[in-house]
Amino acid sequence: MLQQINGQDTHSLPCSSDPLREDLQIFLENEIQLAELDDLIKVNPVTPATVLRCLQERYQVDVFYTNAGCTLVALNPFKPVSYLYRPELMRDYHVAPQLQKLKPHIFTVGEQTYRNVKSQLEPVNQSIIVSGESGAGKTWTSRCLMKFYATVTNSSTSEESHERVERIEKRVLDSNPVMEAFGNACTLRNSNSSRFGKYIQLQLNRTLQMTGASVQTYLLEKTRVAYQAPLERNFHIFYQITKGASSSERLEWHLPEGAAFRWLPNAERTLEEDCFEVTRDAMLHLGIDHSTQNNIFKVLSGLLHLGNIHFADSEDESQVCQPQEDAKCFVMTTASLLRISKEELLETLRVRTITAGKQQQVFRKPCSRAECETRRDCLAKVTYARLFDWLVSVINGSICAEPSTWDTFIGLLDVYGFECFPNNNLEQLCINYANEKLQQHFVAHYLRAQQEEYAAEGLKWSFISYQDNQSCLDLIEGSPVSICSLINEECRLNRMSSAVQLQTRIENALSGNVSLSRDKLSKSPNFVIAHYAGPVQYQIEGMVEKNKDPVPPELIQLLQNCQDSLLQKLFPSQEKEPSDLSGQSRAPVVTVVSKFKSSLEQLMQVLHSTTPHYIRCIKPNSQGQAQKFQANEVLSQLKACGIVETVHISAAGFPIRLSFQSFLERYDLLRKPRPAQPSPSSRLSRSSPTKEHSGQQPTPEKEARLQSLIRDILQTLPLTTRPATALGDHTEARPAPSPIHCGRTKIFMTTSVLELLEHQRMQTLNKCARCIQFCWRRHQRRKLEKQRWAATLLQAATRSWLTRKRIQRLHTAATSIKRAWRKWRAKMDSLVSIELDDVEENHFARVPCHPLSTTAPWPPRETIQLWPLGLVLASAPVGVIRMRRNLSLQACLQIPCHSSSYKVEATQCDQAGITSIRALPQGSIRFHCKKSPLLYANTSPETPHCDVTGFNQILLDRHRLIPV
Repeated sequence: MLQQINGQDTHSLPCSSDPLREDLQIFLENEIQLAELDDLIKVNPVTPATVLRCLQERYQVDVFYTNAGCTLVALNPFKPVSYLYRPELMRDYHVAPQLQKLKPHIFTVGEQTYRNVKSQLEPVNQSIIVSGESGAGKTWTSRCLMKFYATVTNSSTSEESHERVERIEKRVLDSNPVMEAFGNACTLRNSNSSRFGKYIQLQLNRTLQMTGASVQTYLLEKTRVAYQAPLERNFHIFYQITKGASSSERLEWHLPEGAAFRWLPNAERTLEEDCFEVTRDAMLHLGIDHSTQNNIFKVLSGLLHLGNIHFADSEDESQVCQPQEDAKCFVMTTASLLRISKEELLETLRVRTITAGKQQQVFRKPCSRAECETRRDCLAKVTYARLFDWLVSVINGSICAEPSTWDTFIGLLDVYGFECFPNNNLEQLCINYANEKLQQHFVAHYLRAQQEEYAAEGLKWSFISYQDNQSCLDLIEGSPVSICSLINEECRLNRMSSAVQLQTRIENALSGNVSLSRDKLSKSPNFVIAHYAGPVQYQIEGMVEKNKDPVPPELIQLLQNCQDSLLQKLFPSQEKEPSDLSGQSRAPVVTVVSKFKSSLEQLMQVLHSTTPHYIRCIKPNSQGQAQKFQANEVLSQLKACGIVETVHISAAGFPIRLSFQSFLERYDLLRKPRPAQPSPSSRLSRSSPTKEHSGQQPTPEKEARLQSLIRDILQTLPLTTRPATALGDHTEARPAPSPIHCGRTKIFMTTSVLELLEHQRMQTLNKCARCIQFCWRRHQRRKLEKQRWAATLLQAATRSWLTRKRIQRLHTAATSIKRAWRKWRAKMDSLVSIELDDVEENHFARVPCHPLSTTAPWPPRETIQLWPLGLVLASAPVGVIRMRRNLSLQACLQIPCHSSSYKVEATQCDQAGITSIRALPQGSIRFHCKKSPLLYANTSPETPHCDVTGFNQILLDRHRLIPV
């Protein structure tokens, strides 16, 4: 983790050198706990000494963040303080109802920008400008802010899109280690100094979810590849590959253990930023596969070997310079890693091609030793610069979302801090120029524009003096003559540049500017610029050549003809070469300063279109030691960035400014409706936005109506927050006592009043939402009851109809059964009658019987065989009982005696003979016989429980039972 914010020293302010000692003594005699003052506007009196003492006391108790009105002051602790950046703490700041009641933190600024986007207050897009000197903790602050936004945007994500949002946030966060590895380096003042500027746009959709991001870079310090100042290092990525490569990768990249490289100084130092695996994992997650990574690291290794190529002086100007003996192996290794021909590499570095004349004749001239090494450095710088730009494009392609998927953005600006080294050249001039532009943006937005607006709106305001750096900017970029224009003009002149001549031109053209001077004691040509953070002396020697940034066309052709796939992407063959341009149609020279100035102007346009938020990073000491507070070091930074003036203006001013129309559009719902005449105001509030946006000025009548509506809204606030004077009375205005003031066209208020209005607005919206929910639930309940009652009626009607249909079917079935039963009974009765009545009378002739017999004689056997069984039984001898009767009956029917199929038991009957063929059998009868052959004899409406039932089943037809 990068070390951040704090350090203290037991030394207090020096008594003899402090001109404000009396104010400090009065301030200390008030017995205020300075460590508890979380906002510098509470310091009284506000002087550099009192502000410095308050920061020192907070630093001693490990409190590193302090509000300074509209800005946040962050002290670098130079030690791990991970408890300040836990995800739980991020969520606490995100869900806090009132941010002003929490302790100052960078999360407060991040959450405020997030809520501003959510509230849609114009301008909706937000920007956080992290400024400070090199080593003050800007990179760490930007990294923590990105983690904060990734955490809070993911907390409100639904489960369906949670995985997608997490993947986007992971890529956005992974862009940090890649950019820092290839763009940061260890300098004298910072172990992780950004050697380029970047502006990151975090893209948010309508639901405030992070859909992507984009990165825009500014002025990479590519000269660091080939030149490193004493005690400084090259870019982190070179140390990562030399320390983190595996044994097989060392063989492939030709990086043996303990190898010495000229462009890799101070390699024995081990920094936290030298972690190779973190960079590789981040590149893999961004879509850079292992083979592409291997190509990148081979190219970087080739650049390290290229730096070890040295040339010896040639004996004659017509002879080319030969590489030194110990450099020949590096030539072969470089050619092998870059996949170019060794001969072509040496030819390009040692021979210069010149095109001259109208016929474009080509001449080849051997280069001197210095020119060979310059061309070698140029080859390394252009390769690394193209590689860095390609990485940025890959990162943007991986994390950037489609324009249709996002609506707003929050920008994070992390640029190189103000620099002042023993030797300062074009790089430091551009870096400090960018810091001057950002300081001017702060001055114009907070210090100058606010005070001018207070006066224009009729507030009684005493202007507070502040340090304006406009003269310094006029010196650097002014028109028609400035330092940048003179340097660019030297590049366009067709002559050898002279540092002494350029110094003379600068002094003659810009001597009237108070910010320009010269160190007369220095022998080398120079000029001194009085920046807002202090004077810096710049060396003119070599500045024009760096501004030209010439790239010989032979180097581009060499890299275009290589066999490496990555270099072919970086240097496409269809790229137009400078040599292809004729002398008549030659394009103007695009210098480093002009390109940087153009990109910086684009950045300022973006910043002006957003709502800016400033975080001022302060470096407690120049040694980077924890628990060490150097008062003079901190005081110079406070004066440079205008913290004291900012506190003065913030204490007496209003950071929130809204036009009448914007105020009504957002807070009109707080106004209590007037039942008597509500129509004119409401019509005005609905119709006025279109006119205002169209550029028409409101009439006095409309202004009076607007002020009447605003007065009604302000009456809902507590008495302590109401404006001190009535609307329209601008002569008696006192902005300081009241936290809200109404000007001619705008309303000015403090952050506390804005939070109170937002709180009341949220309560009103919640009340309306609850009312809507109640009405909707009541409607849904009534609708459900009606649906239930209708369903009950439908069910009752359906059941009634089904019951009626079932009963009808049952009645129909019962009727059919009755009808069939009656028909069957009638048919059975008729069959029985027919069977009994069809017996022939002649079969009943009497048969002679024995004279001694007392019973009637039996009919003939032929006749009996034709009788039904009932008739046979009725005619059985009545005088014979029991066994004899059975035997007689069997004899009559000719049934064998041993058969037991039919058994007949009869009792003695007084009646002799047969009185009627319909007469019932006498006594109890039991039969075991076959089924009746009669049709329907065995059919009944119900299922029978036995096979022999009823009278009809004891009747037999006239067929014989036993075949004769």
